Amino acid sequence: MVARETKETERNWHLIDASGQYVGRIATKIARLLMGKQKVAFTPHIDAGDYVVVINTNGLKISGKKADQKIYFHFSGYPGGLSRIPYKDLFKKDSGQVLKNAVWGMLAKNKLRDKKIKRLKLFRDEKQPYKDKFQK
Repeated sequence: MVARETKETERNWHLIDASGQYVGRIATKIARLLMGKQKVAFTPHIDAGDYVVVINTNGLKISGKKADQKIYFHFSGYPGGLSRIPYKDLFKKDSGQVLKNAVWGMLAKNKLRDKKIKRLKLFRDEKQPYKDKFQK
């Protein structure tokens, strides 16, 4: 069985300013928008989520000692292929990747997850090319 996208699916665009917000709190809001749970006709097997543009990801906050203690792992599948990157280093390198990892973990683990995460657009500052997409 293949997940469908109906012809009458209307996708809205949402702009979220991440400056001063906590990673987990904003990630839950983004995940709900990507899944389309705010829509009346929400059905888990139909991809009817919206586009989400997040600006100012450099202004994200994290609570507690996670900034010093949190470590992201990646395994390549080969012997000795486990790589570790601390939260601080990943945030300096790409602050959007921290938020993307949090949202990725909150989306449903099914075939639609790849399509949903592609509708998430992340920007470090306020410059973004989607200004004409938002409803006034």
